[in-house]
Amino acid sequence: MSAPSRRQLLKAGGAAVLSTPFVSRAWASTTEINMLAWYGHGEPDIVAEYEAANNVKFVPKYYAGGDNMLALIAQSPPGTYDLILSDAEFVQQLNLAEYIEEMNPGDYPLDDMLHEDFTQFPGHWADGKMYSMMLRGGHLGVSYNTNSVSAEEAESYACFWKPELEGKVGHFDWHLPTLGMMSLYDGNGANLWNLDDDQWDKVQETTMSLRKQVGGFFDYGGTFNGLKNGEMQAMVGIGDWITGVLEKDGAPVASVIPKEGGIQFTESYSIGKGSEKVEESKKFIQYMMSPAGQVKSAQMAAYPGFCVTKAGRAALIEADPAEAQRSHQIDGDPQDPITLIKEGRIHYRDIPQQQSLEDWNDFWSEYKNA
Repeated sequence: MSAPSRRQLLKAGGAAVLSTPFVSRAWASTTEINMLAWYGHGEPDIVAEYEAANNVKFVPKYYAGGDNMLALIAQSPPGTYDLILSDAEFVQQLNLAEYIEEMNPGDYPLDDMLHEDFTQFPGHWADGKMYSMMLRGGHLGVSYNTNSVSAEEAESYACFWKPELEGKVGHFDWHLPTLGMMSLYDGNGANLWNLDDDQWDKVQETTMSLRKQVGGFFDYGGTFNGLKNGEMQAMVGIGDWITGVLEKDGAPVASVIPKEGGIQFTESYSIGKGSEKVEESKKFIQYMMSPAGQVKSAQMAAYPGFCVTKAGRAALIEADPAEAQRSHQIDGDPQDPITLIKEGRIHYRDIPQQQSLEDWNDFWSEYKNA
């Protein structure tokens, strides 16, 4: 018999962490793991089964937006957070600030990733060393009420300017998603984050022209409720991660990637610098990268996401074919997220290259107050 591959061992390990009898550790005190993450990642539908099987307890601190995440870490003593779930474009900054630990690539199923880019995702590595493990992703595009915007109209970001939507277009309150979409609408394509002064001026002008349409700026809950109750008929800066939950509940909403292209958000796990729970954190990341963990991630009650491993996608198709089909995570589907990446229609979310985050944030404040 040949030796098992790393992928086989990791797949088996994902199942093992949930099959080991809890009673064998009943005498030990529960280990608390402090998690910094977007809302949902520390909720019972994701962690309760793992907690029971491993005698651990996750203590989540939630944020919205990478700027807020960096601020929370900067204000906390080293070792405060054991596990950090971050947007991929912020991993480089976490690393430069020495907020995260180096990780061993051999501990994770990099040979099973659905796309070659995912094996060494931009910013996750530095000087040949790995600092973050890609967990999941999702696509941002045009999100709309199907009773107010037709499928044809939703094929372009231009639908946000539809006269009938005045006062009924909402924003997810974070500058990167919206300004990225405005940059795509302006025709910047793959250079959407790398804007010279003239292009940046044009993006600001385009964004300002949308202001009269806008009925509000919302956090996660407000974005969700605005679409659910119909107060907002379209939402800028989001995608299926919001509308997918509502769609499954029967709401007349949808998200599509328009002709100008879409943006991929990518969420990744890092281990906090100075953590005393490195092994426990690594074990949980390994579980989330196992087929069972990938299915839980895709089905997350707070907001759905795409599997990033081949074994995870196969497990989702087997466990929940309806969700796999709804989210296009099926080989051969023209809207398959991997197909869209290969076709060049999806661009990974990034931070501005020729401006600073402060520049974009300052304009965002100006826009909101206009």
